[in-house]
Amino acid sequence: MTTPPALLIAGHGTRDDAGAAAFRDFVEELARRNPELPVAGGFIELSPPPLGEAVTELVERGVKRFAAVPLMLVSAGHAKGDIPAALTREKERHPGISYSYGRPLGPHPSILKVLERRLDEALGDSVRTPEDRADVTVLLVGRGSTDPDANSEVFKAARLLWEGRGYAGVETAFVSLAAPDVPSGLDRCVALGARRIVVLPYFLFTGILPDRVRQQTDGWASAHPDVEVRSADVIGPEEELVELVMERYREAVGGDLRMNCDTCVYRVALPGFEDKVGLPQQPHFHPDDDGHHHGHGHGHGHGHDHHGSHAHSH
Repeated sequence: MTTPPALLIAGHGTRDDAGAAAFRDFVEELARRNPELPVAGGFIELSPPPLGEAVTELVERGVKRFAAVPLMLVSAGHAKGDIPAALTREKERHPGISYSYGRPLGPHPSILKVLERRLDEALGDSVRTPEDRADVTVLLVGRGSTDPDANSEVFKAARLLWEGRGYAGVETAFVSLAAPDVPSGLDRCVALGARRIVVLPYFLFTGILPDRVRQQTDGWASAHPDVEVRSADVIGPEEELVELVMERYREAVGGDLRMNCDTCVYRVALPGFEDKVGLPQQPHFHPDDDGHHHGHGHGHGHGHDHHGSHAHSH
């Protein structure tokens, strides 16, 4: 019987202890549910354990093949460059291993289902029927990136969340690196006629940035007492998330990789980003970074043969 490849979960990293713990707990849950499968997880930056340590853990357990799944919602610099570069480095450190690389989670129907649940929780008894949603405007708030392709994925998620669910509208904002910011997004909702708004963080786990979304929401709401504003929770380690990660794992193992390159700034000369196409790439580290100002606006490169060659340098 052929042993299946191990599962390596790659996370972004956060200085928030609760957020890092949520990631580690999620990896442990995946391992518990799949006892026949070696499972490990690590971070690109900011939080222990680092991704390289997770690979070493698998190697010490006798693993020769693994599939790496980025536990990320959008394909930004980390998913496109940093993780593949780190995996290339680990392959050099551990001769004889091989890996396949999965795609980020994206606005999968399972994620949209959880987002809808978070909205219902935030609205509570104030929305009892589908018709009641017609008075509710949602502001979906993403992390934000200097990669226009990554930002466009958040807009795509907002549109998919709006379709067929009966909300008055679903607008989009970002908490860092991209416009519009949260206050501007709320201003836009009001300009479009909203009087009941739910701010929905497009984040997997709690952390510094989701906390910032809530703080900015509360500050704006205090200045606009005539508008009803509620905050929803992050996605969290829901059953749907567990199943989606395993779906991405099976895709990677089976070679069914469908990462979008049509609007990738590292392949295509998009207006204003022409200098990013085909730049040299190297792994990088963020030993002293706060996670919000690490210069993702330059130094990326993009492999043109397959996404396993993506890497990123500063």
